[in-house]
Amino acid sequence: MSDTIPALLIILITILCPPVGVYLVAGCGADLFVNICLTLLGYLPGHIHAFYIEYVYFDRRDRARHGQLTGRHAPGVYSERVQHGGAVGYGTI
Repeated sequence: MSDTIPALLIILITILCPPVGVYLVAGCGADLFVNICLTLLGYLPGHIHAFYIEYVYFDRRDRARHGQLTGRHAPGVYSERVQHGGAVGYGTI
């Protein structure tokens, strides 16, 4: 239940303004820049990109919790935070 509320809040924010939803998930980087450009080109492409970024983030987060995360990167996603589901590792010691 505690994970569902933030996810729903991010989805509602994304419906209103797609770049804000991408910023909340991916931070300030290439994904945000791409989403701003797509939103300026048309509201629908911005939404599609934002929901794709959020889908990858939440899917990878759930897979990481179950130990099923693969090493392959999702196409079109530039944020390491999204690629790893929020758990950015800094290598091994």
